[in-house]
Amino acid sequence: MGKEQYTSTRENILRKRKIQARRRRKALLRLFFLLVFLGAIMAGVLYVGYTVVSWGSRIYQEYQAMYAGYTERQQERRGEIDPRFDGYTNILVMGLDDGADETGGQEKRADTILLISLENDTGKVRFINIPRDTWIELPDHGGQMKLKSVYALGGPSMMVRQVSNLLGISVHQYIALDMETFAKLVDALGGIDLYVEGNMDYEDPEAELSIHIRQGYQHLDGEQAGKYLRYRSEELGDVGRVQRQQKFVKAMYQKLLQFETIPKLPAVAEIFKQQMETSAEIFDSAHLANVLRSMSSEPPASIMLPGAVAEGDDTIWVPDEAAIQKRMQELFPAETLEQAKDKE
Repeated sequence: MGKEQYTSTRENILRKRKIQARRRRKALLRLFFLLVFLGAIMAGVLYVGYTVVSWGSRIYQEYQAMYAGYTERQQERRGEIDPRFDGYTNILVMGLDDGADETGGQEKRADTILLISLENDTGKVRFINIPRDTWIELPDHGGQMKLKSVYALGGPSMMVRQVSNLLGISVHQYIALDMETFAKLVDALGGIDLYVEGNMDYEDPEAELSIHIRQGYQHLDGEQAGKYLRYRSEELGDVGRVQRQQKFVKAMYQKLLQFETIPKLPAVAEIFKQQMETSAEIFDSAHLANVLRSMSSEPPASIMLPGAVAEGDDTIWVPDEAAIQKRMQELFPAETLEQAKDKE
């Protein structure tokens, strides 16, 4: 091999080595940038993950705090709930008067008291009408009084507890509405059709109340419906009033189930949301929606609280405790309650 050929071969080897070294540097540089890029992505993923976990933890803690507040409020509103009644949704509805009375007082009282019981599995509905003048014991307040006045004394929470004690059942929710809101609710539904059993004529200038409704089939708007329910005849007194309440709530129930009522339900829901006092909160929404969606088309059973007018005072309704207990056992059979308890 000549000197020139040797020199050329050596230069070729050196050139190849430089090219290989340059390629290795480029490969290492690309690897470096790739690792930096992947590191940045991993850092971003970790940061996002940490943020999401922190956000989720914070949301969960806030949810837990909200739910704890909700359970505390419900405990204050309705007291302990017997788990045997978990198969039912019992709702106390209170229709309030305008607050004016013969003594000049302005505190609202429960003019209408209705317990609605829905069977969760079957959708069956039962109405328990309680006369407003039902006589009850109030040991903690040293005496007796009419149930309607309990609202003025302790609001809906005390009413829930007294009705629960009176019937021997758990009350899960309550709704309180005045006559103005009730009228708006009836108007939102498009009025109620029912048969008026006799001419209703009553005038009370001091209360600004004038009732004139003719006997026969009538289409009652909100104002007329309120008057129909408030009317108190001389013959039957509050018993007649409760009977009309029973007839009216059945007619209203049938109205709610009619197909043409569906487009009106958003307006009804808005009245419930904005103008009624209720114990129901967002945590109750799913359960109540399921219960209402499964309501039975069967006519609801409707009973009046067993009892009798007090001797010498037809403005007092004396409850029959033994008859009440028997009736509640019929409405809430022991075996059904035990089955509900076993499901826990």
